Amino acid sequence: MGCGSCSTGGGCAPSGCKSNGSCLTGGCQKMEVHDWLSNLDMPANYIPFQVVEVKFKGARKEFFLNNENIYLEIGELVAVEGATGGYDIGHISLTGELVRMQMKRRKTPLDQVTRKIYRKATEADVDKWKLAKDMEWETMHKARTLALDLRLSMKISDVDYQGDKTKATFFYTAEGRVDFRELIKKMAETFRIRIEMRQIGMRQEAGRLGGIGSCGRELCCSTWLTNFKTVSTAAARYQNLSLNTLKLAGQCGKLKCCLNYELDTYLDALKDIPDRIESLQTEVGVARHQKTDIFKKLMWFSYANQEDWIPLKVDRVKEIMAMNKKGEKPVNLKDEAVELKTTTIVEKVHDYENVVGQDSLTRLDDRNKNRNNNNRNKNNNNRNDRSRNQPQGNLQQQPRPAQQAKPAPQAKPVQQPKSQVQKPVVEGAAPANPNSPKPNRNNKNRNKNRNKNRPTDSSSEKPKNE
Repeated sequence: MGCGSCSTGGGCAPSGCKSNGSCLTGGCQKMEVHDWLSNLDMPANYIPFQVVEVKFKGARKEFFLNNENIYLEIGELVAVEGATGGYDIGHISLTGELVRMQMKRRKTPLDQVTRKIYRKATEADVDKWKLAKDMEWETMHKARTLALDLRLSMKISDVDYQGDKTKATFFYTAEGRVDFRELIKKMAETFRIRIEMRQIGMRQEAGRLGGIGSCGRELCCSTWLTNFKTVSTAAARYQNLSLNTLKLAGQCGKLKCCLNYELDTYLDALKDIPDRIESLQTEVGVARHQKTDIFKKLMWFSYANQEDWIPLKVDRVKEIMAMNKKGEKPVNLKDEAVELKTTTIVEKVHDYENVVGQDSLTRLDDRNKNRNNNNRNKNNNNRNDRSRNQPQGNLQQQPRPAQQAKPAPQAKPVQQPKSQVQKPVVEGAAPANPNSPKPNRNNKNRNKNRNKNRPTDSSSEKPKNE
């Protein structure tokens, strides 16, 4: 929905009026009607039809008498007679001969139209009507708190103020009957207006509030749908849909109205399909029914312990069923299988070349990786240049300037542990030389015997703790 004054808010982003069909401009209302007879020249003796159709909030349309022959155009605001006194403000939705056709369509006789149009809405009427519309949101929340305090099992979904701010209609949903007499007393004391309670269904509530469906578009009940037909699970079964309540239910909690849109097409296609067929008898064995394509008129069967499905035409399946009733059996269904055309996927060749790489989703990640790699290469090159400029030689022997300025600390005497005490040198033994030849075994044995016979030094023994 969108009108000329609120369809765009500058640039390419649509702003919208966010009034759910009650925009004051009259261009984005639900069920907007185009008068295709407005540009036709009427005869000179033509008397215009005195009944006018007026639209109010929530797709409510009513017929009013234009006894004073006020010149009215579609979209104008008018002050009309209220249902229980006072006056109300609404938009002109239809005039002329189309109103006569609309009354025949709704089966509304001319005698039942008794209320009349007072005048075109003045500035004072429009200002008062705007103030009444601004009070609806706050009034609805206060009424909900009052209903919760009384512990009533009902949900107040919308409030509709009359144009003169003397009456308010509260729309609510409930599973059963609700005794709201005490609630009306408290609301009358709080709001100081006449109150009317009207119970609506879940579908009507979704149509008044609006929303976005699972298809991504606005709800049908809030944009163009007026008559709510009953929807059953049989509609989903005929269309071979999964009986999942989460997928089949809409925002109102009931089954989606769009399940009925294609139901007639499926029912026409199912007329030629045989019902309750489970298997076909053949000489090879029993072929079980697996799948049916009602639009292509094909049925698939398969034998036991075989993965191949055999497609057959519906006419041939009917002939085999008639043969089985007579006790006759075909040889094999594979000989009568229908050849299915295989679809070849053709790759589209684009007229442009992706030079910059704007089609890649990871183009920004690739740039960051390249930058990191370049930085690493630069650091490595700088290190290599520094190592080349330094003089060759033992770098550890050249002290740093910071180390030369500091005085060297005095070295503490290192005490060697007892396990590392040097062993006594044997007399006559030569110093260890890796190039010298190994001593004989006889000399080793002699040295061991001399050490055993030599007396031990008493000073080397450890004193015992007294």
